[in-house]
Amino acid sequence: MARRGREHTRYDVIGADYGRTRRPDLRIARQIRAALGDARTVVNVGAGTGAYEPHDLEVTAVEPEAAMIAARPPAAAPCVLAAAESMPFADASFDAGMAVLTLHHWTDVTAGLRELRWVARRRVVLLTWDPEFDDALWLTTDYLPAIRLRDRAIFPRLPHVVAGLQPQRGFMIDPVLIVHDCSDGFLGAWWRRPEAYLDPAVQTGISSFCELGPKVTGPPLAGLAADLESGEWERRFGGLLELDELDLGYRLVTVELTAP
Repeated sequence: MARRGREHTRYDVIGADYGRTRRPDLRIARQIRAALGDARTVVNVGAGTGAYEPHDLEVTAVEPEAAMIAARPPAAAPCVLAAAESMPFADASFDAGMAVLTLHHWTDVTAGLRELRWVARRRVVLLTWDPEFDDALWLTTDYLPAIRLRDRAIFPRLPHVVAGLQPQRGFMIDPVLIVHDCSDGFLGAWWRRPEAYLDPAVQTGISSFCELGPKVTGPPLAGLAADLESGEWERRFGGLLELDELDLGYRLVTVELTAP
């Protein structure tokens, strides 16, 4: 994940504990790898701890936060300390660029997309969230509307993302359905495990909780705890327990830049 200019995320806190709840989900990993196609060299922008970096490709990671770089496992790809908006690479240095759940942390999304387009030759693959789906997750509609408002403000609209990458051979936007046992504990991953949102370790791995803080999130989460105890949550949302996967608005954007 990369930094944002509008709020300060405590990466010294997140980075130290990130791997406990933010483990890459193999189903999402397969979807990202398929989108990268025949690329052999890849730059991973806002790379964080290295989740979803394909092991069969030559990956160079870019991450602006030293705490996140320190949390990368020893076998992770080499990582450069730099921001998305200013990468130390020549034009067309990589076959492909990738960025996973990071655009909303960039200080300047337009500049970052432009930079990503310059350093990638063939394609760019981005996993992001579509703010048009801000009513898809019960947690943010019924308990934490502050997160809903925050995310709608900071996640770039998909047309802006595509336009910023200037596709030459077209683009695709594919849904990334979130399975009920998703191992990557981002905000929507726990949609069928409501009690997880009460876990401090889970909260530490979600930037929304870290940035808003317990003064904002505490009272609504106390309400969630009470509803779980009384059975009110199951009365209202119990139908979700019968689903295996859910479309929460996560999208894989693949932009083709030039001919292979």
